[in-house]
Amino acid sequence: MKTWIPDARQFAYLTWKQVEALPKDETLLVLPTAAIEQHGHHLPLATDTLLNNLVLGHAFAHLAPELPIYALPPVCYGKSNEHIGFPGTLSVSAATMMAVLRDLGASLAASGFKKVVLFNSHGGNTSVVDVMCRDLRAEFGLRTFYLSGMGGAKLTGLHAQERAYGFHAGEVETALLLHGTPELVHTEQYTSNYIAQVNSPDVLLPENGPATFAWLTRDIAPSGVMGDPRPATAENGALWLQAAAEKVAAALLAMYSYTNRFQP
Repeated sequence: MKTWIPDARQFAYLTWKQVEALPKDETLLVLPTAAIEQHGHHLPLATDTLLNNLVLGHAFAHLAPELPIYALPPVCYGKSNEHIGFPGTLSVSAATMMAVLRDLGASLAASGFKKVVLFNSHGGNTSVVDVMCRDLRAEFGLRTFYLSGMGGAKLTGLHAQERAYGFHAGEVETALLLHGTPELVHTEQYTSNYIAQVNSPDVLLPENGPATFAWLTRDIAPSGVMGDPRPATAENGALWLQAAAEKVAAALLAMYSYTNRFQP
């Protein structure tokens, strides 16, 4: 898998003696959670994993090299059953993903580490990862953090409709990969579909509302796309990547520096 993460930040490139020597109370370990799943006719199955790596790699460039912050190998397979029925989607159950994250947390705690951030770039994982952040804190005493793939970056120039409902293979993901891996974007295969309209008065919403309905991609998006990739440009991809990298770097620095101010 293509990577933008520097070798010096790759936890798996260390020897066990080098790991033993790390300052366990200070070291922050980043565990990417992503997916291998359909992304329409124009983007690769690895989109979420590539984007996770792309943003994290660029975020590291904003951190002082001496800080002990490392990327763990990613959990590439996610809870992607919303995309089942599309060839190539590889999904694990919520129970399986929770078990994997629990066992990885147990391993990190056994090695003496105290801080881990689950850095998620697939929407279908969000609820599972949120639960596991709390469970890892409760069971192992790990100081756990959650961080979304774009770090809350403001995406300048993105239309309100796309901002609200372009959440799968739409303009943002397409633009980022046009910048990062243009050879993997099939620009002649763009399709567009929205699950809802931003100005709709509907009581039930697919996402981010007080009353929502469960959906499967095949129910509402025959091509697998939720959004409109057609306006995407590599230039916007570079701009948005920089914004995301800065936000993610700032969040990682805050997590590295975090202390429990409420502990007596």
